[in-house]
Amino acid sequence: MLESLMAFFQSTAFMNLTIGNIVMFAVAGVLIYIAIAKDAEPLLLIPIAFGIILANVPPDVTGILNPPTETSPGGVLWYLQQGLVLGIYPPLIFLGIGALTDFSFMLSYPITIFLGGAAQMGIFITFLLAKFFGFTLKQAASIGIIGGADGPTSIYITSKFAPELLSIIAISAYSYIALIPVLQPMVSKLLTTKEERKIRMKPPRKVTKTERVLFPIVTTIIVALIIPKSLPLIGMLMFGNLLREAGVVKRLVEAASRYILDTVTILLCVSVGASARADIFLTPKSLLVFGMGAVAFVTAITFGILFAKLMNLFLKDKINPLIGAAGVSAVPDSARVAQRVAQEEDPTNFILMHAMSPNVAGVIGSAVAAGIFLSLIK
Repeated sequence: MLESLMAFFQSTAFMNLTIGNIVMFAVAGVLIYIAIAKDAEPLLLIPIAFGIILANVPPDVTGILNPPTETSPGGVLWYLQQGLVLGIYPPLIFLGIGALTDFSFMLSYPITIFLGGAAQMGIFITFLLAKFFGFTLKQAASIGIIGGADGPTSIYITSKFAPELLSIIAISAYSYIALIPVLQPMVSKLLTTKEERKIRMKPPRKVTKTERVLFPIVTTIIVALIIPKSLPLIGMLMFGNLLREAGVVKRLVEAASRYILDTVTILLCVSVGASARADIFLTPKSLLVFGMGAVAFVTAITFGILFAKLMNLFLKDKINPLIGAAGVSAVPDSARVAQRVAQEEDPTNFILMHAMSPNVAGVIGSAVAAGIFLSLIK
């Protein structure tokens, strides 16, 4: 009887459990707590955290991450992760985002597109910083994209350039997106005065349906011709937006923005979490990447705000610098935070629609930045 009990115990995962696994369980618990108690990106953090739990029950015992062999069909998480490895999930996420996104705010205030572009400086500065710390060009590019606050783009370029960093980069990107309500107000208040935060902007002009329909078509053609490597992301983003603006394919819009987007988000986030095994995640290099992710994110917000202040030196109708912080592509959270900070100074000041312009421009900007890296780095 005792021998049977010992044999059973040895067959369990307890025998292979490490301190690292336990630490990763704690990390997952923190992410779940933040997602539920603080309502911080629960749609992302909960599946990521559960994926971490699944992957850190010793995979040698569970076989859940094993690739297929002649004698075994392979583990379920291995198959799910192929959507990351093959770059399938991020373009599908962009399809859903496009179906949800209203670009009319950007079209009504085209000058604010430059704010979304300025925020992408966080990507390139962090790229240089990562190269300084000894990362390869491909690894540095993957780390830099965190500054765009765009999880799918970070995952897309990392899966192609530096799959060994996929878990830490993906979790860094989504963690800082979840921290937008904390980081963005702090940086915004540090870099702006009360008077600047009270600036009122003119109501947006009405954008015609023709403009809204032509925008995704023209953008796709121009971007594809100039930066063809960004087409998988930009093309799907604009396709989703064309479905939305056409107004005659409501079923496709609903499928893209709800069923496809929600399903792929679950698969992507569980796969990301499952890539965060203790032996990969708990290393000095991973912690350095996480730290540079914070630098990338704060730098992006900073450049968006500072560029808005620079533009105000030449503009007759002043821009509220808070919308520059929304140049990171976390749609629509970053724009909502800009609105909240503005209303702390003046409850009657509404800048949400204005902030959406650099916000959606940031989505395009981060995808274009990824395309530039993919084109130039071999």
